[in-house]
Amino acid sequence: MEKTKQSVCSSPRYHRSYDHGQGKSRLWGIIFYEDRNFQGRSYETSSDCADMSSYLSRCLSCRVESGCFMVYDRTNYMGNQFFVRRGDYSDYQRMGMSDCIRSCRMIPMHRGQFRIKIFEQENMSGQSNELQEDCENIPERLRMSECLSCSVLDGHWLLFEQPSFRGKMIYLRPGEYRSFRDMGINGTRVMSMKRIMESCS
Repeated sequence: MEKTKQSVCSSPRYHRSYDHGQGKSRLWGIIFYEDRNFQGRSYETSSDCADMSSYLSRCLSCRVESGCFMVYDRTNYMGNQFFVRRGDYSDYQRMGMSDCIRSCRMIPMHRGQFRIKIFEQENMSGQSNELQEDCENIPERLRMSECLSCSVLDGHWLLFEQPSFRGKMIYLRPGEYRSFRDMGINGTRVMSMKRIMESCS
């Protein structure tokens, strides 16, 4: 099995994070493979990569050595998304990808409070609610018919198109998101959301 060399997309090879709860540092890392079942050429990184095609002709499986990542089936962190933590992912289709993995983001560990303000309409308009904890059913709990934009104030969040944290996912870092369509996500209704709190060991 041939490995590609490290590149500007993943410098350094590993991202070291200090875990205050465990009192030790850990190494973040993910390995991508051209074929299913971890076959073919591979590419290893610990950071964001906007375009996998620079290193692999395709990517059909991956293995997370440590840490948490988001993988996407379009370049520049667009399209269908899937959250991966330590473990083996032998077939991209089982992740709900319509195409092979084309980009990835490393999710840093967040310690502290979580806050997100969601809006019923695009461009931060319409009814709004601020949350600091997981919400399993937005329409039922908040009496909002839709969530089409939001502002992440603290922490990292996963949004889901169905209640109970099911269906397609959207990963959000701190910042303003005036339209989910700008992320290459069309027709996705946000029905539930949760904080990314896993230690990702």
